[in-house]
Amino acid sequence: VQLVESGGGLVRPGGSLRLSCAASVDISTIRCMGWFRQVSGKEREDIASINIDDKNTRYGAPVKGRFTIVEDHGNNTLYLQMNSLKPDDTATYYCAASNSYSVCSAIRYINYWGQGTQVTVS
Repeated sequence: VQLVESGGGLVRPGGSLRLSCAASVDISTIRCMGWFRQVSGKEREDIASINIDDKNTRYGAPVKGRFTIVEDHGNNTLYLQMNSLKPDDTATYYCAASNSYSVCSAIRYINYWGQGTQVTVS
């Protein structure tokens, strides 16, 4: 499984961005997908995940109410809509997927990673 992110960039505080993650396979064959982010020198942080079967979503506390994770089966693409962005949201954002677990809420659950896309809020 290959995951390719896009949509990162520079945005002002309060602005919005939508990240995309294109999967190389039919995402119905994947159990869960999610988004993590990482700031240089810090641990990779899980921020949003979705179970592909039942569509249950989970959000990390720093982004709850501002970010929305959505999967599009037709395009085999995962999205992260980010609103009300803050400077603290500045990070490299990674798409993730798992065939082994139903919740992509921790690094140890992840089988596949994208290459990352930079988001800068300034």
